[in-house]
Amino acid sequence: MPDTPRPPSPPAPDAALPDGLSRVALWTASAHAREYERADPYVRDPWAADFLSAAGFTGGPPGDGPLQRLLPDWAVVRTRFYDEHLVAAARSGCRQVVLLGAGLDTRAFRLDWPTGTHVFEVEDPALLAFKEHVLDWATPSCGRRSTVGADPAGAWREELLAAGLDPRRPTAWLCETHLYHLLPHTVESVVGTVTELSAPGSTFGAECVNAEAAPSAFVAPFLEALSATGISWHWQLADPEGWWAGHGWDTRVAELFTLPYVVQRLAPYLPMVSEAAAGCVFLTTSGLADGHR
Repeated sequence: MPDTPRPPSPPAPDAALPDGLSRVALWTASAHAREYERADPYVRDPWAADFLSAAGFTGGPPGDGPLQRLLPDWAVVRTRFYDEHLVAAARSGCRQVVLLGAGLDTRAFRLDWPTGTHVFEVEDPALLAFKEHVLDWATPSCGRRSTVGADPAGAWREELLAAGLDPRRPTAWLCETHLYHLLPHTVESVVGTVTELSAPGSTFGAECVNAEAAPSAFVAPFLEALSATGISWHWQLADPEGWWAGHGWDTRVAELFTLPYVVQRLAPYLPMVSEAAAGCVFLTTSGLADGHR
């Protein structure tokens, strides 16, 4: 992984980013780029600034409320949380890792994967083309990386199998933020496909929106501003453990403020948010329940 300054990537020729969720990917890249400039970053993503440069992107999430001011640091701690989860899953035997709605994720390049890890990235072909242009033949840190150009909310099962996924072996799945942008029936379909392709020992990580916090004065103004851009948080849960159990997964919701890096990074925001608002999303990790597959 390069730690030296990189020359800025030129704009991608004829590789305009698709509308919609690519903006969310760029917001995360912006948070990662700013984090990488810190003396001791929680996330080391030397490609994040390159993505912004190649896209000519200087914006951020819409609006200017307290949630918007917190979002860049939240994106960093969420990334750190799932970085640690995926590497631990791989070291425990999940040598297949699938990033559904991978966006501009560079985990295949920047994490310390155990030998033999195969990372699959499922994403819109246009977004993958842009990403490959910026990565410019960078060397993955995993044993093998495969990109699957398909709508992560659509029919990607056969493409993923053709790329080499073996459903007889345990897989670590991550759908970091993509699910809550989807309509509930689409989430059901995506999760059903994941469950079908998962062997015993598989894991599933996903951020889920807390339905009880969404109407709050802290969250609702951001959702209104977000909706005006054509992006919405459609899928929300009040009982994440119960919902995932009903779909074949034993789920744990992270106790965020037991994690030192979360406390350190988010503590400055606590005076302006209530404890309930601080729990406006759930970071969930799941294991395939007994009796499935």
